[in-house]
Amino acid sequence: MKTGMTSNCRLPSRALVSFIIAIATVWAMPKSVRAQLYVTNRPGGGNGVVSEYNATTGTGINLRLITCSTDEIDFGLALLGNMLFVTDQSGFVGKYNATTGATVNANFITGLSVPKGIAVLDNTLFVANGGSGTVGKYDARDGAAIKPRFIMGLKQPEGLVVLGNALFVANFGSNTVGKYDARNGAAINARFIAELNEPTGLALSGNNLFVANFGVGANTIGEYDATTGDVINADFITGLSAPKELALLGNALFVTNAGDGTVGTYDATTGAAINPEFIAGLKFPFGIAVTSAK
Repeated sequence: MKTGMTSNCRLPSRALVSFIIAIATVWAMPKSVRAQLYVTNRPGGGNGVVSEYNATTGTGINLRLITCSTDEIDFGLALLGNMLFVTDQSGFVGKYNATTGATVNANFITGLSVPKGIAVLDNTLFVANGGSGTVGKYDARDGAAIKPRFIMGLKQPEGLVVLGNALFVANFGSNTVGKYDARNGAAINARFIAELNEPTGLALSGNNLFVANFGVGANTIGEYDATTGDVINADFITGLSAPKELALLGNALFVTNAGDGTVGTYDATTGAAINPEFIAGLKFPFGIAVTSAK
């Protein structure tokens, strides 16, 4: 009888242990499993869209999360909390809810000159104006201009990225990346990295700066020291198809390929391909942004 009672007590005890282990496993899963990836796309019909994907699997969550007013959306795509900012080459930046896709203000910032890349620092937005060769500075809360000509004298600026108080600008027209003070716009080194091939997107992993080379005959991602500008590996990733913009999640580097309509993933340490066609079937994917789900 004593043995039977002990046996009966063990069964629920084991079930409880199994349940606790299962719960602990779920809580221990990396947050990147539930990360979201946003990509701009021009499917036709006069309206560009921002599509949402699972950043781990590439599975579509909402392929028309945001429908923009024109098909001129570019690779300026930036997240600040739950807000998603999208540049439109027609001359404005739109602001949207990243969860629902609801429009907060489709004309959040206006009067721009072929806006391209966009970067966020605290509550400040930096916008690259490819037409006027400037970078403007705006309040991310209400779109108010802080200094529309924050940096001038650039040549077709496109990609932007911030590291501390340093703002890096990819100059498509001069084949350079410049480095500027994000507080006052002063040049730290206007030719921080030179002899590139139509640089577009930028991304940072620690102190490593990745640069997408869009130009014919290039189709590469180069890797550089963000402090000195020294080359780490000019051909870090090769064989791309008109790469435009870059985004990082952990050790995964995402690349939009405007040429073949894909988003590829690569190891940010080695450059090895994880999945060159992580997302396929897009039309001129330019912008990309990634965040962990709350």
